[in-house]
Amino acid sequence: MLSVRLICVGKLGEKFWADAVKEYEKRLGAYCRLEIVELPEARLPQAPSAGEVRQALEKEAGLIEEKLPQGTAVVALCVEGRTMSSEQLADYLGRLTVSGTSRVCLVIGGSCGLSERIKQRAALRLSMSPMTFPHHLARVMVLEQVYRALNIAAGGKYHK
Repeated sequence: MLSVRLICVGKLGEKFWADAVKEYEKRLGAYCRLEIVELPEARLPQAPSAGEVRQALEKEAGLIEEKLPQGTAVVALCVEGRTMSSEQLADYLGRLTVSGTSRVCLVIGGSCGLSERIKQRAALRLSMSPMTFPHHLARVMVLEQVYRALNIAAGGKYHK
């Protein structure tokens, strides 16, 4: 069974985000072993300089790297990444498992995104959309798309 680790910078604040995540955790149990790892977001002043943002991203990158298991296919969620249909994501995950990769780690950065260091480690840079979404919503969207992709791969009808 595929193991999926979702690393998220930042905590879910509102109950409705947490409820949505719990729903997809429950649904994904039929298709994979899911683990969600929350990491603290670096604190920044109200109007941070580029250097302060860079330092914060590097600090977060160190925390992320500690949670990336060896032999895991890393997928970095970033706006400049590749967009995929649900069917393409299903195909990508299927090709990983056929090639012998049984662990996938998706990484969602905080409000300032991800360090270039993390993006360079990624086997795939994935964009949900050219639009910007709050990272709390991105977590729900990624879980929904992973669920949809694994359902498609299993021959389900969820994608219709």
